[in-house]
Amino acid sequence: MRIIAGDARGRIIDAPSGLHTRPTLDRVRENLFNIIQGEVSGSRVLDLFAGSGALSLEALSRGADSAVLVDSDRRAFQVQQKNIRTLGYQERTRQYCCDWRKALADLKREETGFDLVFLDPPYAMLDLKEVFEALIPFIGTDTLVILEHKAGSETNVSGRYRLIKQRSWGFCAVSVYRLHMEGE
Repeated sequence: MRIIAGDARGRIIDAPSGLHTRPTLDRVRENLFNIIQGEVSGSRVLDLFAGSGALSLEALSRGADSAVLVDSDRRAFQVQQKNIRTLGYQERTRQYCCDWRKALADLKREETGFDLVFLDPPYAMLDLKEVFEALIPFIGTDTLVILEHKAGSETNVSGRYRLIKQRSWGFCAVSVYRLHMEGE
């Protein structure tokens, strides 16, 4: 895998071995970032189910200010650490090697907010209502929540979000949401 654009363009990053993670393909990342390009610069990124960290590292390369990477898999965490060091992004990243619920509980105490949220859960995880609801204290109506999922799958998200865009490339699809406030 490689970083597609920005200050780390062309740099190679690693992915965890085995079947527990499914790295976002370069072409999917490129197309996704073409969709959200105007939202990345200066953003604060949350990457839940981060795997290798490819999505948040791509955002950092393209000008995001900071990123928080969360994954419960120890191998993924170690690959993230290596990729962060390789790209020199230690000062702009924080990592959590734990369940997404614990990470959000820790972040809530800090009153942290995010402008971009990447969600790349296992494809079998279709009921994401709890995840989407748990994000609400961290985001505003301008925050983009980007969900990578299996093309053609029916994912269940909170009714408090509205779908902005949806695209698919082969077996992979991306749905982009914003928090919907009453009266909008």
